[in-house]
Amino acid sequence: MSSPVAAVKSRVAAISIIASASMAAAKFVVGIAIGSLALVSEALHSSVDLVATVITWLVVRVSDQPADEEHHYGHGKIESLSALGVIALLYVLAGGIVVQAWAHLREGTPPPTLSAVPFVILLVDIAVNFWRARALHRTARDTQSQALEADALHFASDVFGSVAVIIGLALSGLGYAWGDAAAALGVAVLISVLGLRLGRSTVETLLDRAPEGASDKAAAAIRAVPGVIGVERVRVRMVGSTHFIDAIVQVPRSWPIDRIEAIKRRAQDAVTAELGDADLTFTAVPVARDNESVRERIMVIARNSALAIHHVTVHDLGEKLIVSIDLEVDGDMALTGAHDIAQRLEHNIRDEFGADVEVDTHIEPLEPELPPGTDAPPARIAEIADALSRFAEGSVIHDIHNVRVRDTAAGEIVNFHCRAVPSTSVIEVHENVDAIERELRRAYPAVKRVISHAEPDYVE
Repeated sequence: MSSPVAAVKSRVAAISIIASASMAAAKFVVGIAIGSLALVSEALHSSVDLVATVITWLVVRVSDQPADEEHHYGHGKIESLSALGVIALLYVLAGGIVVQAWAHLREGTPPPTLSAVPFVILLVDIAVNFWRARALHRTARDTQSQALEADALHFASDVFGSVAVIIGLALSGLGYAWGDAAAALGVAVLISVLGLRLGRSTVETLLDRAPEGASDKAAAAIRAVPGVIGVERVRVRMVGSTHFIDAIVQVPRSWPIDRIEAIKRRAQDAVTAELGDADLTFTAVPVARDNESVRERIMVIARNSALAIHHVTVHDLGEKLIVSIDLEVDGDMALTGAHDIAQRLEHNIRDEFGADVEVDTHIEPLEPELPPGTDAPPARIAEIADALSRFAEGSVIHDIHNVRVRDTAAGEIVNFHCRAVPSTSVIEVHENVDAIERELRRAYPAVKRVISHAEPDYVE
């Protein structure tokens, strides 16, 4: 199914075919009838435009096809190749006109027979070509189509070519026999100049020259995305109407993968909003932020070694940094293996912060991902809930609720929710909850672990 852009380009190209064929035929018939080389040359120019427009109409139906197994960047560059082919046709035509016009100037030929007919045809041609050139140029600009841009330049050259022919016929009518041949030479020069202009832009596209200002716009759009630290490099090239952008972007190394992925999506949206049709390849380079804390740096070190750590405590004694870490390892691992892992982690931390940093690692068993278990009987849950409420009396913790008890092979796991005054500090809440948990494990040795969730009073 064709895209809306392809439909627009195809419709505009089809209209141009009808207009090109009609005007070329009219100018050729009148040119032959009155014996005007300039008018015949302009008709031949329009005939080449007709061929070019047919090519354009065919090309735009292919160029917007999506990428496939053999064309990973789509088919957009076929427009550039077709533009080069049309330019070649124009230069062949310009050369033929120059040869014929020079022969007329050298050998002398009878002046054309003048009447109002050729002037009317040329004025209509100017109006039609002016309208077509503007419509094609606008569509080419909106769709970034080089094929349509080539067509627009052809019709613009037709406008100026028709003006030159009018001047040549007028000079012939005033008795200057060379006027018609000179007008034909003017048409050839105009074709050559416009072909050179289009050829330069087409070759630049084929050589992957970055569009003017596109890399700066893309870099600015990416830098504006929250979370981006910096942009190391941006490369932009055009394939048809699509901007293909390769960007190397600095992101916080302490951020998880899902947040980096969110940055990539927002960067794609940003460059699309800035440049239109854009395909961004985003290479993330994790770097340390200027405000990265010691704890964040330690978490990065552990994550890079695929280690699970928690309860990272850092103390700064002025000239010495004290770090304490809880390291989780497989509970069935031998102590020698676990100690080796802990030593490697401590070595990596010292490499980051200096040899004089003091690191203590507490090794504990890693909880299994899917420990088997069953819900405890209601009577047991009620007993544990009642005990938790008793242990909470006199503390900042109250309203013990949503108590759950599960039996596992390793012992009982207790989960519960509780409330505290909203203004209570986290430290105070944590200390009181810890005290309750210790009392529960002391009173019920079968309880292996207690997980609490504290809420402010106003939470429902």
